[in-house]
Amino acid sequence: MSASDSKQKLDPRRLLSGASLFVLTLLAIELLDELVFGAREAAWPLIRTDLGLSYAQIGLLLGVPDLVAAFIEPVLGIMGDVWSRWLVIGAGGVAFTIAMLAFGLAPNYAILMAASILFYPASGAFVSLSQSSLMDHDPSRHEHLMARWTLAGSVGVVAGPLLLGALVAMAGGWRGTFVAMVPLSAALTVAAWVQLRSRRPPRAESERPQGLRDGLRQAAQAARRPDVLRWLVLLMFSDFMLDVLLGFLALYFVDVVKVSPALAGLSIAVWSAVGLAGDALMIPLLERVRGLTYLRYSAVAMLFLFPAFLLAPWYPVKLVLLALLGLGNSGWYAILKGQLFSTLPGQSGTVMAIDAAFSLVAGATPALLGWVAQSAGLPVAMWLLLLGPAVLIIGLPQLTRAEARPE
Repeated sequence: MSASDSKQKLDPRRLLSGASLFVLTLLAIELLDELVFGAREAAWPLIRTDLGLSYAQIGLLLGVPDLVAAFIEPVLGIMGDVWSRWLVIGAGGVAFTIAMLAFGLAPNYAILMAASILFYPASGAFVSLSQSSLMDHDPSRHEHLMARWTLAGSVGVVAGPLLLGALVAMAGGWRGTFVAMVPLSAALTVAAWVQLRSRRPPRAESERPQGLRDGLRQAAQAARRPDVLRWLVLLMFSDFMLDVLLGFLALYFVDVVKVSPALAGLSIAVWSAVGLAGDALMIPLLERVRGLTYLRYSAVAMLFLFPAFLLAPWYPVKLVLLALLGLGNSGWYAILKGQLFSTLPGQSGTVMAIDAAFSLVAGATPALLGWVAQSAGLPVAMWLLLLGPAVLIIGLPQLTRAEARPE
């Protein structure tokens, strides 16, 4: 690369204009979504005390909105392909902003539940369709763009609890945290609306579904394709080493390893920090190595690292191995989701719809593993998570030597 090319590539004016500003806006929407999520997860003890909630009520707040969204989001995805997407995303942004404000000001459980139910489908329209629009920006670089999307989300997840802690320390409380994010949400809604309105749809008008019913029919046909099913199943099993493992991690350290809740919290912090670093490293790595090649090797590494983590007798050793696990699973979601988008070029809203519908199946996995943990013990459930890398190794397509080179 010449010096002039390098200078042009690093020119801040170039990075902040045109397509780059469009990409940054979409990434900022994902960061905001995960910022809200991270703050909410850390705020549950404060919310419970303030509103006098029971564990059962918190469980309903987590489960009911997710279930409602699973039925609404597929329709929103099809609408994103059938109608003017900027309208759907703009409406989603407005609903997202209203839901955040209502959540922060909720005087009782009923309002909190209503805000939560609005939050989830609003996020589908605002955030998931923004992800779809990012994929349409450059169909030849789905994995690379998804890596940037994942990094933005990881920053939000880590920053959310920090923002909550800072505002609580300044007497803003958990309510002030959500209210403080309302202006940012409103600004990003306007920015996305303005930039998306002038962009062409990914498919010609003649190729787009002729109405919602036609869009749903095309999505149902696409969902039966073997290549689409492959990536949906691999995404589900990859989550065994991602969010599913994270969901059991603190309980594992307290109940099985027998460490204090404080040390269990330290373990989660290490996992989050290393995961953030891994997501950042994926961006330059995918410029040099083909995603599927990296994914296969990392799955093999996890097949050895995870048993070593479970069998290690001492907490410090487990913590080191946990950090290696956090690095080893970096990029899994980005690469697999990018491959899913690549199977249906120009139909990113349909991809969102199919993925949302399949989440009804994938969402049963944590409940099933919880039942195994209750019946046979948490250690048995943890060993079952090895199915994640095992299924990836079996299910990933074989690449020729030429295909294994970076794109």
